[in-house]
Amino acid sequence: MGLTEGVFLILSGTQFTLGILVNCFIDLVNGSSWFKTKRMSLSDFIITTLALLRIILLCIILTDSFLIEFSPNTHDSGIIMQIIDVSWTFTNHLSIWLATCLGVLYCLKIASFSHPTFLWLKWRVSRVMVWMLLGALLLSCGSTASLINEFKLYSVFRGIEATRNVTEHFRKKRSEYYLIHVLGTLWYLPPLIVSLASYSLLIFSLGRHTRQMLQNGTSSRDPTTEAHKRAIRIILSFFFLFLLYFLAFLIASFGNFLPKTKMAKMIGEVMTMFYPAGHSFILILGNSKLKQTFVVMLRCESGHLKPGSKGPIFS
Repeated sequence: MGLTEGVFLILSGTQFTLGILVNCFIDLVNGSSWFKTKRMSLSDFIITTLALLRIILLCIILTDSFLIEFSPNTHDSGIIMQIIDVSWTFTNHLSIWLATCLGVLYCLKIASFSHPTFLWLKWRVSRVMVWMLLGALLLSCGSTASLINEFKLYSVFRGIEATRNVTEHFRKKRSEYYLIHVLGTLWYLPPLIVSLASYSLLIFSLGRHTRQMLQNGTSSRDPTTEAHKRAIRIILSFFFLFLLYFLAFLIASFGNFLPKTKMAKMIGEVMTMFYPAGHSFILILGNSKLKQTFVVMLRCESGHLKPGSKGPIFS
């Protein structure tokens, strides 16, 4: 193992550890709260499920990284690669959709518009979120099914390539495989568009609310304004981290077609680990219950505990 590979493994291990700690913290806090009260808000349910999926996702990515480094032949063998890719695809798409659903929930609960369609969705927010979650599950299954079809073409493509018989049939199958591989990335567009729409609506709502506050001569730092800003920070962070994650996915998935295949895959793997840990940490800072528990935990050693607690702002 060379120096570069060692650095990548250390980075992967560090990000994996931080990601596991952050997401386990979310699950433990929300889980213990549910155990005591036997109640869980919709936002807490989405955040808790999202954290659990990200723990699984980080474990899959770390396993993939170690196989690439220490056993590339095993990694590239048919069944192992298919198990990893199918598990990663389903977990990855479902976690992205859950983060998108969380942004929509914040938008519907906080933004204020008089349009009939928006009001209809706002009054039925719980029902809308249930249908969105079911749709997320269905779309995640659909993306996984398309990957299985891609595996069949990949097997044919590699089989013909192994014979080194580059015929017109080979070129046709290779072009078909590349096309399906590229089209597979389109599964990421719907959550990106929905997140962008939620972010835009919150920006417009905040702007109108701020103008109303200024016209009334009151302070713009009221609870509604702060809720707008906090939700915008969470959705915006997801948006930019998702773009970085998508870039990492492209590097990792198209690594087979780059000159230095192994290096490209490892760079992609390291970059993909940043999103599950980074966005979950931002969720902690944006949720008053999680943030307060986190601050209390940090202050335990110094003995500066503050009594009392507040529920999550988006509950």
